Amino acid sequence: MNVALDYLKRALAALLPTAGVLIAIGSASAAQPLAQPNPRSSVLAQAGATDAVCPAQLGGAIDRITKRTSLAGVRWSILVQTLGASNKTLFASNATTLLIPASNNKLLTTAAALKALGAQYRFRTTVYGDRSQPNLTTLRIVGNGDPSLTTSQLVTLAQQLSQKGVQQVEQLIGDDTYFRGAATNPYWDASDTLQGYGAPVNSLMLNQNGIGLTLFPQRVGQPLRVQWDDPTDANSWRISNQSVTVSASGSEYVDAVRGTNQRLIQVSGQLRVGSEAEPIAVSIPNPGNYLIDKFRTALTNASITIQRSTVVKTTPAPLGQLELAAIESAPLAQLLIETNRESNNTYAEALLKTLGVTRFPGSQDATVSGIAAVKAALTPLGVNPAGYSMVDGSGLANRDRASAAALVQTLQAMAQAPDAKVYRNSLAISGINGTLKNRFRNTAAQGKLQGKTGTISGVVALSGYLTPPNHPDVVLSLLTNYSGASTTTVRGAVDEIVLVLTRLRSC
Repeated sequence: MNVALDYLKRALAALLPTAGVLIAIGSASAAQPLAQPNPRSSVLAQAGATDAVCPAQLGGAIDRITKRTSLAGVRWSILVQTLGASNKTLFASNATTLLIPASNNKLLTTAAALKALGAQYRFRTTVYGDRSQPNLTTLRIVGNGDPSLTTSQLVTLAQQLSQKGVQQVEQLIGDDTYFRGAATNPYWDASDTLQGYGAPVNSLMLNQNGIGLTLFPQRVGQPLRVQWDDPTDANSWRISNQSVTVSASGSEYVDAVRGTNQRLIQVSGQLRVGSEAEPIAVSIPNPGNYLIDKFRTALTNASITIQRSTVVKTTPAPLGQLELAAIESAPLAQLLIETNRESNNTYAEALLKTLGVTRFPGSQDATVSGIAAVKAALTPLGVNPAGYSMVDGSGLANRDRASAAALVQTLQAMAQAPDAKVYRNSLAISGINGTLKNRFRNTAAQGKLQGKTGTISGVVALSGYLTPPNHPDVVLSLLTNYSGASTTTVRGAVDEIVLVLTRLRSC
């Protein structure tokens, strides 16, 4: 279940109709319209699509877009280079200016993770007992911050324990000690932290620390049918359903909000009759307790009795514990696809904290040490450490800063790295998948751009690798910070620049 991203896809889509699917937002409004077909793509596809652009003409072509009156309030940081060790700058405008990068920040986090951890790195969740006997005094599940851990995997752990002969446990303990420091980033907007895309990131994570729901339209006038992603959540949470199914001509938007001090999820919005189901999520307020409660249920279902109440501890296990069960995540190469292509904030933050823990063992704040680890990994690759400033791994915070130059340096460096294919494969493909699935369709850029999107309030960003039909591959970073302009207008301008680049020809 991708609860963090799925909510995000809906919450931003209509604000950014050229994008369809986007990344982290800084301040989520109560309800946003869903993505609609974008007529602008066909207009862009026809406008000069066959006119070749020589490198010498590129500056003028881009300037005609960025200097429009409608974009007067937009700050740009742009860099376009040919791909390769002997890269040539084709266009630069404020390339070293630090702007808010939104989820383009994930390019830095994932590049450092791949460099420092390796493509085959796996998160490991283990279960320890005080002895190897049917009756245990303590059973301790130790989380290492696996963002992909699911309820079904807890069931697998319980089955492993049952197969080992464990029958009774006096006390079940959740070990939440691996990631030190705050689970929720202090620079995130408070309203974001209630949503699935802003869920806390701790050592004991389950289902991306979100309560996931899927909304299904019914007959016109009827409420949307609400389905729990994990049916056992219905035992602890209540739903107030204020949604409705509308006619085929109606607008679509959905929202889910949880109370800060109660286990109530308020569902609102509307979907058209016959339309596809929409997933949505809210964050879990006490994630360690959530996991340990689910694990206790799994153990009970495996005929393992828990005698006393369960607890979550932030102190390490005593010496002499025996490993009784374990489960591993998919390799990092696969997790990066979820992080970049689907722009998953929870995955990005878990990777950042893992970098911190592995590079600086004993650090009191995994996020702070993770940021230091990013610089330690990227600086030797040629990424200027002064070209970016991070406070998180995902880009959800509006305190992050990056320049187009730093992002292009990262993309160039990773293209020359041993795991170049892994990194590039983690990016979304224009008009095909991920956060670019509904973008650039039926244009010259469809299937030609592997990129990372980025959007929070007042920010639109796009960086990646582009393959023009009649020109060598290019690396690009387009960052915008703005006020007084609509997101639709700014994103449209970014799209146009990409389409201009597809017309490049060696001449």
